[in-house]
Amino acid sequence: MAARSVCRAGSAAGRALLWGPRPSAALLTLTRKRGAATYAQTLQNIPETQVTTLENGLRVASEESSQPTCTVGLWIAAGSRYEDTKTNGAGFFVEHLAFKGTKKRPGSAFEKEVESLGAHLNGYTSREQTAFYIKALSKDMPKVVELLSDLVQNCALEDSQIEKERGVILKELKEMDSNLADVTFDYLHATAYQGTALAHTVEGTTENIKHLSRADLVSYVDTHFKAPRMVLAAAGGISHRELVDAAKQHFAGVPFTSKEDSVPALTRCRFTGSEIRARDDALPLAHIALAVEGPGWADPDNVVLNVANAIIGRYDRTFGGGKNQSSRLAALSVEHNLCHSFEPFNTSYSDTGLFGFHFVSDPLAIDDMMFLAQGEWMRLCTSTTESEVTRAKNYLRNAMVAQLDGTTRVCENIGSHLLHYGRRIPLEEWDARIAAVDARMVRDVCSKYIYDKCPAIAAVGPIEQLLDYNRIRSGMYWIRL
Repeated sequence: MAARSVCRAGSAAGRALLWGPRPSAALLTLTRKRGAATYAQTLQNIPETQVTTLENGLRVASEESSQPTCTVGLWIAAGSRYEDTKTNGAGFFVEHLAFKGTKKRPGSAFEKEVESLGAHLNGYTSREQTAFYIKALSKDMPKVVELLSDLVQNCALEDSQIEKERGVILKELKEMDSNLADVTFDYLHATAYQGTALAHTVEGTTENIKHLSRADLVSYVDTHFKAPRMVLAAAGGISHRELVDAAKQHFAGVPFTSKEDSVPALTRCRFTGSEIRARDDALPLAHIALAVEGPGWADPDNVVLNVANAIIGRYDRTFGGGKNQSSRLAALSVEHNLCHSFEPFNTSYSDTGLFGFHFVSDPLAIDDMMFLAQGEWMRLCTSTTESEVTRAKNYLRNAMVAQLDGTTRVCENIGSHLLHYGRRIPLEEWDARIAAVDARMVRDVCSKYIYDKCPAIAAVGPIEQLLDYNRIRSGMYWIRL
């Protein structure tokens, strides 16, 4: 704004220096057409994802490119949802131990061998999947496949390492308690899916971590690390044929069972409208999460709900310019100083999901922020406009194309898609699904999941002002005359 003000007050020469000559209308049209064509060509020119299933049921998938590096990873259908009350935390424990040596590479030899390649090794565990992946030079792909196979087939699980990591994990659990956003979402799962496997935290309880034995961890690996439950995914400057050859050489020993036998039947995790409140007036800010039951991964309603979340937008005080954002809730939050941040979410699982929003606010602003946030939900159900939907769809397209940045994000996309959908969904198909969304679809789908539904609520911190559940429940509909 300052530069523009100076330019307005200055001479014509000053304006020309700052802004340059005006492009012709024809040039602007040409630029716009070229940009649109580039976007379309980008979607069409993405290399095809090649998938090969080995004799033991392991799926090998890759996307070849001209990158000098590659990311190769193993995605496994295993996580806290597959654990029971006594073994909750076993998957997270195994993930920690996986990097601490194998039967072939004891101690720190595994890590040193990864470092000798100049590679980057990482992994994570979630409620429904576990992943281990390595980013390295493309020429080292066969060695990377060998390392990954050693990691999952020959994990040492030595008693000394188990006791050492037990202490490390217990310290991590204490540190996680200070991350109130994560604590709030764990509480949200606990109340929304109470009495079911989705109520478990990924990391497990302190009591479980103290008592999990080597036999428990070995049983977890033997049960879940089976070939039909695994996807070996790769992206970058690699050959699919060479990847398959390396997989045949190093993963032939992964146990084979029929897909039905290898995947324990998932118990239906029924959603419950309820709440958990953890009041602590010593904390400076309140964390509130509210959610309704959303669809599972494969449900087409997910695209519409993601458009709805893009309409709501997100805000953080560090963004700046909040009242000038297109998000109506962000503008109101800034104008009335209602929150430090808010963000909608759409978390999906195999057969269910959580669709909601999370905000952080001062204790005296909780009621007003909740009122406005629920009002935005009701507005999505009743009066969403086409202009809002158009903006939201452009936002989603931008986020979708951002998945092409780097081999690691592409590799994760491939592995997760094959676990969730059974195939890699092309970006061109996602774009077509987004393009098909209109305002009526948003209103109808939001009404289906939000309107007059019992929500799950999790609240942590100085939450005295949070109204009782029945008052919040009454905000889930509008009386229409």
